[in-house]
Amino acid sequence: MHDQPLAGGDQGHLGEDGSVGYRGVTACHAVGISYRQLDYWARTTLVVPSIRDASGSGTQRLYSFRDLVVLKVVKRLLDAGVSLQNIRRAIETLRSRGVDDLAGITLISDGTTVYECRSPEEVVDLLQGGQGVFGIAIGGAFKEIQGSLTNLPAEPASPQPVGTDLPAEPAAGDELAARRARRRAG
Repeated sequence: MHDQPLAGGDQGHLGEDGSVGYRGVTACHAVGISYRQLDYWARTTLVVPSIRDASGSGTQRLYSFRDLVVLKVVKRLLDAGVSLQNIRRAIETLRSRGVDDLAGITLISDGTTVYECRSPEEVVDLLQGGQGVFGIAIGGAFKEIQGSLTNLPAEPASPQPVGTDLPAEPAAGDELAARRARRRAG
């Protein structure tokens, strides 16, 4: 077998960076879908191969690596229970906003709708016309509150009897010990 480029020697059709392309059968194996699904998604323009689309009898589609990433995302959304109709609507919303590189988008789903995650704080519902919603990263909020409280005074949650000798602001290393003492006393 000879090492030949997949596009008949024309490297210009292999992508901007001169990378290789993947035929449909290879794409199916890499993504874990049937050829019938791949063919249907290409014919209905859900995921069209960016290197070369089929153009008549005997021609083969050629997918880029990024196309395979998008195919994998579609498969994962289907596996999560999102309907193909909702996946299609989400992708059409992204494309209508001018998002050409779908592989660069972070999508999240609750199994019904599909959200685009733009940042840890901003999530957009792609099925409600791009309506903005927000996500709360609990870990981030936890660290933010910790940072805000470092220079602020604290006081016991329960009233202390007069004469109790607890420092008003324990040192950073003593704060844990002070909390434990308050729990035992209360």
